[in-house]
Amino acid sequence: MKYYLFLSFFLFPLVAFTQDSIIVHKDVRLDLLIKKQQQINEKTSREIRKFKKGFRLLIITTNKREEAIAAKSKLNSHYPDLKTYLIYQSPYFKLKVGNFITYEEAVEFQNKLLTIFPAGVFIIAEVVELKQETNNSDS
Repeated sequence: MKYYLFLSFFLFPLVAFTQDSIIVHKDVRLDLLIKKQQQINEKTSREIRKFKKGFRLLIITTNKREEAIAAKSKLNSHYPDLKTYLIYQSPYFKLKVGNFITYEEAVEFQNKLLTIFPAGVFIIAEVVELKQETNNSDS
């Protein structure tokens, strides 16, 4: 009896898995739609986002998240259209702002921000995103 019980525990799962099968009927047009969507996504992302060497302003570097978020909200209240980047590089939170192509643009905006953040605003070289209008004028 123990022998049959032992065999049933080991053989039953094998039989159960071999009998169950799933048949998937997929429409061939789905593959075509997926490929088409991939092409559209790739094309639009290339057209919209172009990158170039430029400058950003470093507003704050702190290990307190609340300070970084407060600085970001303060900046957004004064300049809502300005692109901000809150980055965490352990153990610091860094708030960077802007996509400036020339150093002169960055210096001009740095002087404006020094009135809001008197502790210091620093210019750093980074790869920045070009605006959509800039992309069209380059073509």
